[in-house]
Amino acid sequence: MESIKYTRVLLKLSGEALAGDKGFGIDNDVVNSVAKSIKELTSMGVEVAIVVGGGNIFRGRTGEGMDRTTADHMGMLATVINSLALQSALENIEVDTRVQTAIEMRQVAEPYIRRRAIRHLEKNRVVIFGGGTGNPYFSTDTTAALRAAEIEAEVILLAKKVDGVYDSDPVTNPDALKFDELTYMDVLSRELKVMDSTATSLCMDNNIPIRVFSLEDPNNIIEVVKGKSIGTLVKGV
Repeated sequence: MESIKYTRVLLKLSGEALAGDKGFGIDNDVVNSVAKSIKELTSMGVEVAIVVGGGNIFRGRTGEGMDRTTADHMGMLATVINSLALQSALENIEVDTRVQTAIEMRQVAEPYIRRRAIRHLEKNRVVIFGGGTGNPYFSTDTTAALRAAEIEAEVILLAKKVDGVYDSDPVTNPDALKFDELTYMDVLSRELKVMDSTATSLCMDNNIPIRVFSLEDPNNIIEVVKGKSIGTLVKGV
């Protein structure tokens, strides 16, 4: 077996990353590439849980003309669409996968049950958590932090369109400075756009490190699990 740094990980995929260059919807090439990397992880003996965002379909905060609760529920449904797409891609390459949702929809997925999720992981099944936390006003970042704590994941792998954490937006500021390593308090005090403050605080309270990296090369997922320093690491002091 190849040398690995982590044996149980929570992979957080942003919805925007799944859209690829399209900017909206699901790019099948991206999803299939991610699925192949996840398959390699499972073949290495890594237990993989996944939280997928929904920003490529609908973002709760952009629901103009509707109340926040309704908009957030629509965003939760978008994450389930992405979860089912990823499940299909994984099962097409013979990776045993389960989708669990915080909002019950038994015809398409299991309800989220912590002990069942852990049992699936122990049986080398990939578990995808859809539907956010099931509550409005909480982001999928917070879902990732919460589920990582519940299943006792060793790290959160935060796969985004950018290749790490910067002191400003690298898209609009070509002189933005990239960080190799940060503490949770750095992120909170400097209001850096890693995860929202609730998610960051939850990771800090439970000492869950966060590795932020780009999904442009899906192989980065494998390299991070092997211990390679890609992107930015957020951890305690």
